Amino acid sequence: MTLAAQLAAGVAELGVDVDLETQKKLLAYLERMAKWNRVYNLTALRNPGEWVSHHLLDSLSVLPHVKGPLVADVGSGAGFPGLVLAMVQPDWQVVSVEAVDKKAAFQRQVSAELALTNVRVEGRCVEDVRLEAGADSVVSRAFSSLADFVNLTRHLLKPGGQWAAMKGRLPKEEIAALPDDVQVREIIELKVPGLNAERCVVLMNETGKNA
Repeated sequence: MTLAAQLAAGVAELGVDVDLETQKKLLAYLERMAKWNRVYNLTALRNPGEWVSHHLLDSLSVLPHVKGPLVADVGSGAGFPGLVLAMVQPDWQVVSVEAVDKKAAFQRQVSAELALTNVRVEGRCVEDVRLEAGADSVVSRAFSSLADFVNLTRHLLKPGGQWAAMKGRLPKEEIAALPDDVQVREIIELKVPGLNAERCVVLMNETGKNA
């Protein structure tokens, strides 16, 4: 199966709205990642077919649970899920936070080449990032423990905003360790086509601030 066919089938299975032009742009993203990955270790995976399932479709699986129009992706690596969300939702503004220079440089380059005008790449530690208007959603994918995630990113979240932490299996111990003023609103199982592993997203907000 070609990468295009794999992506199209996965998008259909997920039931997300990604038109053909956007799918082509997502595959162009992977082409650029392949070139950079020969020199810089952007991903440990070497099979492009796995990139479709483990990166693109995994990122798209959280789309229905992310609120815009301002989204911050923290610890985004090579741009997942932030740049994927930006391509699929061009009316959103996505701030992608990645402290590793080579990964932030790749994101800037691919954003320029693919004309992602709704992306802002912050190549610095999350503590140093400032948003004039807080984010509607602060997203992470395997960034840190839930407690560290919310504590490091509180300043990015607008009142009424939500945290969306993508995880593998249900992180019961991490949930138990959350600060008292953070509530888990919902835990949603994510079914990622081609990814034979447990995935979920933990949606959280500050108590007293309705999400």
